[in-house]
Amino acid sequence: MFENLGNLAELMRNAGKLREQMEQASQRLGALRIEGEAGGGSVKAVANGRLELISVRIDPKLVSDGDVELLEDLVTSAVNQAIEKARQEAARAMTGGLGLGMSGLDALFPGGGRP
Repeated sequence: MFENLGNLAELMRNAGKLREQMEQASQRLGALRIEGEAGGGSVKAVANGRLELISVRIDPKLVSDGDVELLEDLVTSAVNQAIEKARQEAARAMTGGLGLGMSGLDALFPGGGRP
């Protein structure tokens, strides 16, 4: 019953390091720029790894065509694509892809059996 208490104590000792790693990962995620596009590139949306929309670019030709419904659909599609790609990058970053180790949690839950 108490076999993982040593691991819990180790995790607590490493809490400051873990917090620092999380802050570094958050900074890296904020610096990421992930692009989504729709309409063959006529609408482009850029998000960061924090899932924040950074910018939207629309080909002026789409605006002059006057098809507002099409433009709305393309913007929605491009934004959703950028956010989904950013979500995937954020997940990868938080599990080690950008150098954020989770060894403290691995020690607490050996074999990857996290709650």
